[in-house]
Amino acid sequence: MTIPRIYCPDAVENKEICELGPDNYKYLKQVLRLKPGNKINVFDGFGHEFAAVIKNFSSGRVCVELGKRIQAAGKEIRVSLAQAIPKANKMDLIVKSAAELGADVIIPFTAERSISRIAGEKALLKIARWQKIAREAARCCRSSRITEISSPLSFANMLSQASGKSYKIIFWEEESQKSIKDALTDKKFNLMNDFFVIVGPEGGFSKDEVILAKKAGFISVSLGRQILKVETAAAAIISIIQYEKGIFSNRLKEVKNAHL
Repeated sequence: MTIPRIYCPDAVENKEICELGPDNYKYLKQVLRLKPGNKINVFDGFGHEFAAVIKNFSSGRVCVELGKRIQAAGKEIRVSLAQAIPKANKMDLIVKSAAELGADVIIPFTAERSISRIAGEKALLKIARWQKIAREAARCCRSSRITEISSPLSFANMLSQASGKSYKIIFWEEESQKSIKDALTDKKFNLMNDFFVIVGPEGGFSKDEVILAKKAGFISVSLGRQILKVETAAAAIISIIQYEKGIFSNRLKEVKNAHL
């Protein structure tokens, strides 16, 4: 049987014993029917993961003893996804797929043509739900880090979240000069390992928004002739970036070695 991976919300580095809460109690005891002495892996979402043994179940808690540290896979690149909030529950799927594909941060934002707008208590509930989806994605994909879900921002505030070291890309269906392939194979950016990408709402971006993004240092690119649905676009974009530069490619290592 595959050893279960369990998320612990507290940092587990430098600990010998840790307690897992009610959700894990129910999952481990009632769903998996594990017993004291059974092995599990525990990760905290901060890059720390340990082999562990269940010591006991008591009062809705699980006491586990941490053992050997499990070495986390290295990350070649950092990907921040700024996603215009789509209608209905499409954001759930976007968060799930982006987290599975290695997005480090997801920033929901409101664009000029956004249909769905959230604020106040509703926003807090949505963020909590999306963060839970991201945690589950990390558990299933054996990632030692959990994708961070930002609070929803305005378009302008979202632009300001990109660092000066990021390769800043906004995807615009009206862009006719530069494709994502052109952007990722541009020799000027061969050594870039921090990507900040913006994906728009169902109705796309206005020209004013693209102009504002360009003033903030972004380049506009297209995914080609085919228009993807909003719930598909982010997954396709991150997959392409990971293929060219990240977890699905040795290209970054090869480029670095060539410059040694």
